[in-house]
Amino acid sequence: MNLLKALSIVSGMTLLSRILGFVRDLVIARIFGSGMQTDAFFVALTVPNLLRRLFAEGAFSQAFVPILGEYKTKSEVKNDLSETKILVDRTATLLAWALILVTLIGVIATPLVVFLTAPGFLSAENGSQKYELTVNLMKITFPYIFFISLVAMAGGILNTWKKFAIPAVTPTLLNISFISMSLLAAPYFDEPIYALAWAVFIGGVLQLALQIPALLKISMLPSINFNFFNPLNLYKSLKIAVQDEGVKRILWLMFPALLGVSVSQISLILNNIFASYLQNGSVSWLYFADRLMEFPAGLLGAALGTILLPSLSEYNAKGWKEKYSELLDWGLKLTFLLATPAALGLAILALPLISTLFFTGEFSQHSVYQTRLALWAYASGLPALILIKVLAPGFYAKQNIKTPVKIAILTLCITQILNVILVLLLNFQHMGLALSISLAAWINAGFLFFKLNQHKVYFNYSVAEWIKFLLKLLTAKFLLKLLTALALMSASLFLLVGSDESWLQITQIQRAIKLFGVIIVGVLVYFATLFVLGFRLKDFKRHV
Repeated sequence: MNLLKALSIVSGMTLLSRILGFVRDLVIARIFGSGMQTDAFFVALTVPNLLRRLFAEGAFSQAFVPILGEYKTKSEVKNDLSETKILVDRTATLLAWALILVTLIGVIATPLVVFLTAPGFLSAENGSQKYELTVNLMKITFPYIFFISLVAMAGGILNTWKKFAIPAVTPTLLNISFISMSLLAAPYFDEPIYALAWAVFIGGVLQLALQIPALLKISMLPSINFNFFNPLNLYKSLKIAVQDEGVKRILWLMFPALLGVSVSQISLILNNIFASYLQNGSVSWLYFADRLMEFPAGLLGAALGTILLPSLSEYNAKGWKEKYSELLDWGLKLTFLLATPAALGLAILALPLISTLFFTGEFSQHSVYQTRLALWAYASGLPALILIKVLAPGFYAKQNIKTPVKIAILTLCITQILNVILVLLLNFQHMGLALSISLAAWINAGFLFFKLNQHKVYFNYSVAEWIKFLLKLLTAKFLLKLLTALALMSASLFLLVGSDESWLQITQIQRAIKLFGVIIVGVLVYFATLFVLGFRLKDFKRHV
């Protein structure tokens, strides 16, 4: 299988999802603006998203996919996938019941959860009303964790079978749900913001339903014991699942993975706590800036992580060390080639992007400028965030979760120190929160890279050899060509963008047309320069 083609498929589906995501955010910004109600909704969405990353895309996937890949590789040698199917069934049963328990506890404890994640809401203007609204919204959004975690398991199975399209297109259903509920259902609610909460619930149901036909096609649809009326039978099923050797290995790997993912999510919660004490709109400005930053992060970072982990797990199971290292090298080169221009583009085009997408309805000019500050800060860490998506699977595929966890804990401490310095001491406000995440991401990526070298996974250099390598890198043709293309692209964008006023004083349609033209020119200049300097698409093809 051509990984570059697989990457283009996943990125293409992700692009569709991101475009719908921007339409969603445009609709939300136009109808709901940025203020008390949107702050309440985004906090209500934060905890289900946190648990989604914790149970689904984070700890569970990191532990499940490498073990599943190992079982699949061994089963294919025997030409019998029955053991793999048993692992899937037992894992799914245990996961489903754990999610049911978490969901029930979460809905009941929502008032406490909101108090812990956004305590500033009680002391803010209209604090009591803001707090109660957030509690009510979270009770509706919380069950999303059940649906999306099972979706993530299905995605892990399909990706292991190299069926990348369905998992990649799945997020579009949530965006469609948001858009539909905002435009069609919001007017029928006494408080229209509730339409967004129900959109989350409905989106989760639709996303899970989409996985079923694809799993049936590869004969890997999990058989989950939902027998409420026969507790003894259910108890036996859960006991067998817990005692299964493969499930025990997944659980054993999940504990350090859970700690690692928890660390990153704790960082987000602490940022929310900081933001809840800032002026109204801070949470929303950070959210909209993060949405823009997530566009390239999803297209490249999430896509690379998705296709690398199953292939690295397969190489590890087969003992192909050289191919393992070469695959990591391929991912890093693609990151520098695509993430650096994306980061520069976000920074230079920050105001044009924000004004085109969000400057309408209740989203004011003041919000445009405040969101730009956050986007500048986020853009500085974009390449590092994507590097983490490439480097971390290098550990996960080897079932080494402890090393990235230790690095994550260190990163959490550094992030909070930076928050204190940038927000409390230097008064950077919400921009400081975004900047601390970016700076910590670079530190995280650096530690991951050097630990891969130390563990003899990627490089195996001594200190003296590292110095020689870095000196060579500074004069490497790849780097010089990349910097030349970036410089020409940046110059062309600066010339075309013009003043802030030129974007704020025209209509939204005019902004969209102008922005599209500027982006096309920037992309053409960058890739044309790379082509003239000798880069060819075939050089980045990789087969597994």
